[in-house]
Amino acid sequence: MTSYDFKVFKGSSSGDIVENTSHRSPLTRDQVYIKITHSGVCGTDEHYRTYDMALGHEGVGIVKAIGPEVTAFKVQVFLLQPRSHLTISRGDRAGWGWVHETCGFCEQCIDGHFIYCTGDIKQYGTSDQDQGSFGEGAVWREQLLFKIPDNLPSDIAAPLMCAGITVWGPLTEYGVKPTDVIGVVGIGGLGHLAVQFANKLGCEVVALSGTETKKDEALKLGAHHFVATKGVSDLKVPRKINHLLVTTNQMLDWNQYKSILAPRASIYPLTTTDFETKLVLPHMQFMLSGWKLIGCTASPKIVYRRMLEFAALHEIKPMVERFPLTKQGVVDSLKKLDEGKMRYRGVLYAEGV
Repeated sequence: MTSYDFKVFKGSSSGDIVENTSHRSPLTRDQVYIKITHSGVCGTDEHYRTYDMALGHEGVGIVKAIGPEVTAFKVQVFLLQPRSHLTISRGDRAGWGWVHETCGFCEQCIDGHFIYCTGDIKQYGTSDQDQGSFGEGAVWREQLLFKIPDNLPSDIAAPLMCAGITVWGPLTEYGVKPTDVIGVVGIGGLGHLAVQFANKLGCEVVALSGTETKKDEALKLGAHHFVATKGVSDLKVPRKINHLLVTTNQMLDWNQYKSILAPRASIYPLTTTDFETKLVLPHMQFMLSGWKLIGCTASPKIVYRRMLEFAALHEIKPMVERFPLTKQGVVDSLKKLDEGKMRYRGVLYAEGV
């Protein structure tokens, strides 16, 4: 029976990137061995750079082997046709995100919201720390792997596994209607995807950024209006915003935004910060306006699948900068991300892909 050894790139206490080799025993149950071809580079990977763990959680690759209980994925096969013609069937492509495995039996899992599993949940940063998407391969359970549509390129699919689902969830799970106005604060790794998704869902889209530097880009991505916020005390929009997606690391000055939020507007703070960051809200303004503050992270598996299919159909494309899936490529991508110069998602790719 085959075991698996594959290269991974880890963080360290010094912040240096370390190359290491991980090992997995022969596959059992519903385990899948994936040869990684692409990985998104997320801000959270930068947060974990000083941890002794394999980095990366926006992985896409080719299924190379499956356990006996796997039903949804096929591996690469070689078929001899008449007259000795050899047909190669490429293995399915699979992607994964933040969560690797859940109990499957608690109330949240049964309801489809695996990210809130109250049982044995395994996720990036706390479990399976010897493997991630910054590497040559990985072994995951089929439970939380997602099949990549044939017409969705892998370098486009990789950032969707975290950044894409982070903004797609609020746009599809909390009552957004095509007649609503969607505000997107911050036109970066998350925001530039939110603008595209919201536009293709038929909504009126308002992009909000500090200065007008990204105005032309935001409008090309699908924003109908652009608002520069820096130094402006009284923001103005053609129609008040029903759903506000906050994709910046900085908390908003709600006094600045109160003039553009509709009554009963929903607000979604989407970026990950440390646990010490405070979210301070004007109590009476929220209560009297009927505003809703909604925390959301990953979405049910069916929502992931719909997102990938929607992105493929409507050609939702993250703007990516490509780096080789090598130690130096990891170092360079994280450096550019940390400096705030990434436009807008870094993607590591295996050589030869």
